[in-house]
Amino acid sequence: MKAIASHNGLAAAQRAYELASTGSSPLDACVAGVALIEDDPEELTVGYGGLPNEDGVVELDAAVMDGRLHRGAGVAALQKVRHPAQVAQRLMEQTTRALLVGEGALRFAQANGFPEENLLTDKARRMWLYWKRTRSNFDDWRRPAADETDLDVEHWFATRFYGQAAREGRHGTVHCAVQGPTGDLACTTSTSGHAFKLAGRVGDSPILGAGLYVDNEAGTCGSIGHGEANLTHLSSFAAVELMRTGLSPVDAGLELLRRIAAKTPEHERDENGRPKFNLQLFLLHHSGAHAGVAMWGPKQIAVCDEQGGRLEDCTPLYER
Repeated sequence: MKAIASHNGLAAAQRAYELASTGSSPLDACVAGVALIEDDPEELTVGYGGLPNEDGVVELDAAVMDGRLHRGAGVAALQKVRHPAQVAQRLMEQTTRALLVGEGALRFAQANGFPEENLLTDKARRMWLYWKRTRSNFDDWRRPAADETDLDVEHWFATRFYGQAAREGRHGTVHCAVQGPTGDLACTTSTSGHAFKLAGRVGDSPILGAGLYVDNEAGTCGSIGHGEANLTHLSSFAAVELMRTGLSPVDAGLELLRRIAAKTPEHERDENGRPKFNLQLFLLHHSGAHAGVAMWGPKQIAVCDEQGGRLEDCTPLYER
């Protein structure tokens, strides 16, 4: 038995492992674990408190996949519902469809009794407003004066959004995967997407094979980072297939990152020809072996097993 998660999902991995240990299915355990992160207003990349799109609206994406059934489903551009992973699970269980978006996803959530709420916290609103006022000198907005400066927000932009740190600060996601006591695998991924994204933009997280994938006979993989790179490479599916051929989780993950790096468009490369963006893969082999890999290190993967919950270093393709 084991649960793994992205670095921001240690609590999710611990909760998922606990639930799977006491009889919950791997999928139920994953979704319940991720709900802890979706509920956290300090986590700016997921659920309640996630950073909004360019219009100031929080749009959430999520998907689930069950290795025992080899089925999954996703929801995208979902507004007003803080637990998109739960909505995706209902979609998988109640229908024959694999993806709902926008208004259709919201209507499905409403039909299932999910409460609606304003997901834009005051902190996220202040960050969005700062972004609007500082992104351009050629529109209607004026830059904040010195006496208006929001020091917490300004610090986040300086350290996480601009310059080299933009590899990290503009995106984020939570992923969780579980192998239950009978060997069955399941996983889920949930996100609010790139900060201040184009309205309606959908990344890799709700797309089976891109943001996550599982096959009981091979393993599971999920990803966070630059969603467009995952979409064009179907990274999670490809990584699981590489594990099926006999590669270890770490070797399968690094091979995917090399493929992505080799085909990165010129405008997304640095002066040394390497991808400017970061990308992480979290892999769990059907044998129970696991690994986290990252385009750029140092990064971490959350793990929970009989030894307890912990963060472990990912294996990077490039070091800063």
